[in-house]
Amino acid sequence: MLFLSTYHNKIDKKGRVSIPSQFRALLVAQEFPGIVAYASPKHACIEGCGMNRIMKINQRVERLDPYSEEHDAFTTTLFGESVQLAFDTEGRVMLPEGLLAAAHLSENATIVGKGEVFEIWEPKAFEEHAKRARELVREKRFQLKGDA
Repeated sequence: MLFLSTYHNKIDKKGRVSIPSQFRALLVAQEFPGIVAYASPKHACIEGCGMNRIMKINQRVERLDPYSEEHDAFTTTLFGESVQLAFDTEGRVMLPEGLLAAAHLSENATIVGKGEVFEIWEPKAFEEHAKRARELVREKRFQLKGDA
């Protein structure tokens, strides 16, 4: 499953945002027909994915010593702070207030496919992030050489 492309959607007063239909088509076939969302551990945005991705993350976390600080940190943050959000009849999910605040979201959202995950950004913050990312890709583009 790969989430691709960038979309711009409104967030209504109740905190609902429409998930792109291409993303929904990938997600409804899974065990939980909705999204799993959590505050990104890397950026000021929300990460979203399907339950299959969470299961893969769980397999990696379970390789850690179950009594280690790292195991506790990952389970607390990635599982304890994740929310399962079901689609409504219009393909929207209601983002909890804590996630909206973590990503500085209010009226608009930029939803970006990033392979196995997608991110929900405040539009201006994403513009800046995308600009830096494009610059880095120009600098590092030769690192992708290979058999592909």
